[in-house]
Amino acid sequence: MSDAPEIVRRYVALAGRADEEPHLALVADDAVVEDEGRTHRGVEEIRAWRRDTPLVAYEITDVERTPAGTVATATISGDFPGGPFAGLRFRFDEYDDTHIRQLRIAPRAGSGEIATARCRPVATVPA
Repeated sequence: MSDAPEIVRRYVALAGRADEEPHLALVADDAVVEDEGRTHRGVEEIRAWRRDTPLVAYEITDVERTPAGTVATATISGDFPGGPFAGLRFRFDEYDDTHIRQLRIAPRAGSGEIATARCRPVATVPA
C-alpha cells in the first residue's frame, strides 16, 4: 500500500482501532460515505455508521490510483456470514492531504455479494 496517498494510508491504519476519534478526524465535516446501499452524510452520521458495524479484520490486496480517485481493494474477515470476503473496494473519490470528502465502499465487480451483516475494519496489514 506504499503507493497509496498518505490520507488513504492513515484511514486504513486508524480504521482498525477501537478509538474512533482519530479516524473520524480524517473525514471532512461534510463528508459522504456510501456503504451497502446507504449514504452517511457528515461526521455524526459517519460516527453512527461506524458504531453500528461489527469489527472485522482486513488485508489490503491492491491499490489503484486513477484520475477519479484512489481505490484500495481488501479481503475482510470477521464475525459475519460468508467471511472471509475477497474484493471489497474502498473508493476514495474526493480527498486532500488532510480530509476525505467522499468514500464509496462496495464489492469489486464479479466478486459476489457481501452478506447483509455490516462490517468495520479492525486490523490492517502494513504497507
